[in-house]
Amino acid sequence: MKFCTRLYVGLLLIAGLAFGASTSLFAQQKEHAVSAQDLRKDVQKASDERHANEVAIRELLSTEQGQKAVKSAGADFAKVNQAVSQLSDEDAARLAAQSRAVQTDIAAGNFSDRDLLIIIILIAALVLIIVAVR
Repeated sequence: MKFCTRLYVGLLLIAGLAFGASTSLFAQQKEHAVSAQDLRKDVQKASDERHANEVAIRELLSTEQGQKAVKSAGADFAKVNQAVSQLSDEDAARLAAQSRAVQTDIAAGNFSDRDLLIIIILIAALVLIIVAVR
């Protein structure tokens, strides 16, 4: 009799463990609060924004006036260009907004060459300073 009781208890224990393991597997398959697809979309959006910000900064610095400004500041364009990719997302967004505003004002003819030179020197200096502080 003791053997049968042990057998039944053992089978019951195995069945309980199997049920518990299957329940945890089903719980893991439930939909999370944020789906993996939504996370991928958010990451892709952030990556695209970052790339667009870097492009905006580099476009301003690569203009003829930008090249002159970088040279007159005594900075190497290659170093400034490389430093753009090392900016934090917030700094890149801020400088990109300023770069876009300057590009818009240039297109509207609101800046003299001297004003433009000063602004581009400041942007290049900010890029180098921000990266150097890190």
